[in-house]
This record gives sequence, C-alpha cells and structure tokens, in this order.
Amino acid sequence: MEGGSASSSPSIDSNRVHSCRYDVFISFRGVDTRNTFVDHLYAHLTRKGIFAFKDDKRLEKGESLSPQLLQAIKNSRISIVFFSKKYAESTWCLEEMATIVECRKDLKQTVFPVFYDINPSHVRKQSGVYENAFVLHENKFKHDPNKVGRWRRAMTNLTGVVGWDVRYK
Repeated sequence: MEGGSASSSPSIDSNRVHSCRYDVFISFRGVDTRNTFVDHLYAHLTRKGIFAFKDDKRLEKGESLSPQLLQAIKNSRISIVFFSKKYAESTWCLEEMATIVECRKDLKQTVFPVFYDINPSHVRKQSGVYENAFVLHENKFKHDPNKVGRWRRAMTNLTGVVGWDVRYK
C-alpha cells in the first residue's frame, strides 16, 4: 500500500461484537495490484456489504504512515496482505505488515496472506526480489537495524500462516 486516504465500503453490520471499525484491512503495493486484483476484491467486498479499508492515496517519498492508517489496521477484524513482486520495496508496506503481525499477536486479528504473482518461498525465505529489497533497506537504515529486523521477523511470522498462492503461469 502506498498511501494515506482511505476508501471504505458501507457496512450492513451495525451490531459489532467488538469495537472493530472495519471488517477487512487490505495491505498491498499499488503499483503491482491496485488496478487489478485489489480493486476487484474491494468492489466485491463492498457489494457483499463487507466494510473494507483500502488505502487509495499515494504517499510521497519521505512521508510516513499516518496515525489514521495505523489505527485502521488496529481497528480491523481481518487483514489481507497482498505480497507481490514490489511489496518489499516499500517501507510503508513493510511497516503496515509489521503492525498487522503485532495485531495478530496482541489482538488476535485474523490475517490472510495472498501471494500475488510471486513464489511464496521467495517471500518466506526473503530471497530473489525480496532479498534485493531487504539489502537496500539494510543499507538505507544502517543507523536503525532494528527497523529492518522487525520487518524481517514479521514477514517470517506471517509467511507461516496458510495463505493463497495466485500466480499466473
């Protein structure tokens, strides 16, 4: 995901058991998935009355995730993480993913990984394009190695969850 403003679908469930604002939070890298799978999923969820959060604003270089975006993650029942070829290049996506993993642990949030046009083992092992992305992040954040370590641990944790492999052959 690259941005800061939200699209959210109307909810037909006004009697929430617990204080979640959204049924589903969708984490994605826009350049890979926004105009394909993610937009279709979001539209389908909306038609079914599922209250979903999909970030539509593109962040500019140097911007950080907004507190509202981090709150949307925490206030969701389910998070869907779309791992794609360029997902690990984005510090914003990695920060979202790490927050999602924390919500899975602390709030018992359900998380569903989707491997979109990428081999799940590349994500799990952080190899191939994911290895390249992490090397760049490690160089960029030499002064804060805990940041990249947090992302790596979160990714390892999340790829242990059963997900969906969507590859085009």
